[in-house]
Order: sequence, then C-alpha cells, then structure tokens
Amino acid sequence: MIRKVTISAILISSFTLSAQQQIGNSNMEAWDNVGAQTEEPTNWNSFKTAEGSLSSFGSQQLQRSTSIRSGATGSYCARIWSKSTLGVVANGNMTLGIISMGSSTPSSTSNYNYSKTTDGNFSEALTLSPDSLVFWAKFTVSGSNDSARVHAILHDSYELRDPLDANSTPHVVARAERNYRTGGNWVRMSVPFIYNGPASIPAFILITFTTNKTPGGGTANDEVLIDDVELKYNTSSFEENNLDSFKAYYSLTDGLQLKGKNETIYILNSAGIVLNNDSMINLNGTKLNSGLYFIKSNSSTIKILVP
Repeated sequence: MIRKVTISAILISSFTLSAQQQIGNSNMEAWDNVGAQTEEPTNWNSFKTAEGSLSSFGSQQLQRSTSIRSGATGSYCARIWSKSTLGVVANGNMTLGIISMGSSTPSSTSNYNYSKTTDGNFSEALTLSPDSLVFWAKFTVSGSNDSARVHAILHDSYELRDPLDANSTPHVVARAERNYRTGGNWVRMSVPFIYNGPASIPAFILITFTTNKTPGGGTANDEVLIDDVELKYNTSSFEENNLDSFKAYYSLTDGLQLKGKNETIYILNSAGIVLNNDSMINLNGTKLNSGLYFIKSNSSTIKILVP
C-alpha cells in the first residue's frame, strides 16, 4: 500500500476535524496553585513538580502571565524564565512529562524530561499522527546570544527521555524541533513533524519548551512566553484549489505526483527558495527529502509535508 502524504491548498480555507486529538490545556488558561511557588499550568510541569536527587532544590521558573498578544484565545499565557544560582544558570523548562533533576551540572545526562507513562499527570497520550506543531511565542533575552527551544517527540509506549538517549531512540515515531528567536515580539511558530521513526505506532507525545537551546547556556532572566499550542492535521487526501484543477500529493514510492494542465511548476522549500522549476510532466516523480515544501503553479500554491 502506497503511503500518501496529505496536503492542503494555501489559498482555500483551513479544515479542522473535530475528532483530532489536541494537547490538554493548550491555551494555558487553567492553572494550579496560582500565587504559590508551585504554580503551574494544568497538564504541564516544571521544576516544582520534578523528581530526582536534586528535586528539592528546584526553583520557580514558570508562572501565569497576562502579557498575551492581541487575538489570543484567552486571558493568560505561560511565562518561563531562566535563573542563576551561584553562577550556574538553570534554563526555564515546561513539559508535558516530568523533569528529572540528578545533577547540578546543566549538561549532565542525569538531567532530562521524560514521559512517565504510568502517570497521566506526567504524560500525554496521543495515538494520531499530526503534521505540525503550532504555537505562539515571545522570546526576550537579557544578554545571551542563545535561542529558545521547542522539542516535541511522538513515541510508542515507553518512558522516553528528552534529550534522547540510546535506550529512547528506538521508540521515536516522529519529532518536531526548533531553536528560535522572536526579537522580543509575539511570533506564530509552525514546526513540522518529521516521521523518520524507527518506531511507527504513536502512543504518547512529549513536548518541552525551554528558554535556551543549550543547557546552562543562557543568562539569568532570559524568558519565553508560550500560548495557544496546537497540533495541526491535514485532511485524508489532497485538496483541490477552487481556482483550477491543479492537484498534488507525494508518494514515498513514486515521488511527487502532479495533476492538471501542463504548465511550469515551481518547487520551493520552507524558506521560500526555489529548488526546481520545470513543466508539470517533467517534475512528475520528483523525489524530495524530508521537510516542508510549496508546489506553486501559475494560479495556486499547495503545501506538502514529506516525512
């Protein structure tokens, strides 16, 4: 059976299925222990609910904020910040899993987040296969040149760790990751899931937002605001642009498949750089590496995600 990658036409309305699985409290509106140092968004976790030999030293680096963007779905967002203690910088950390604190050295392999699959408070079940992770972020640095980071991992029924170790890697179904800066402004982020396996059946999703991509690499009071986290799913087959009969999909067996009147087609990557342009006939069967692409005809543009 040929696996087809679904697509959506940019020029038509987006389509959402009501049965699509989403992250609990993805809009950051529900909070536990508001006003206390243990304040956390419901369904999300930080250092105050960590485990491990150093968990008693976990500091508050996550709280509710009203500094939302215009057009936000609610009244609150999550504020995550870094903190320096005795010259050691701890990056702010918010996750669907649980934080394990085992070393005072930030880069130690004894420090990680993981899906505690036996406890629904520290894991998030997900059995569908989203195409991308979308969220709003506002990253502000106080002096470092570092970037904020998001890492989402779809995995099977295993207590998977982030950062990945040798035991966790075989259980990965797909990953969406990005290091980013926003210039101190609210920016909508859309990060595609890359389905490289080696596992194939998703059971859980582990998402981690951190103030800095490098453990201990930021400076005190670097902060990132996070809001309106969403999983995006494409429809079950390709959509047709209303303006003409141009269609496209990608088959892992047969490559790019184009239908419609024969015209010049442009293949662009996610940065908008043209990778190839030729007639529709000549581009049929083109093989693409994993990633997000835009297939542009004279009158419409279609987005495809290659796993």
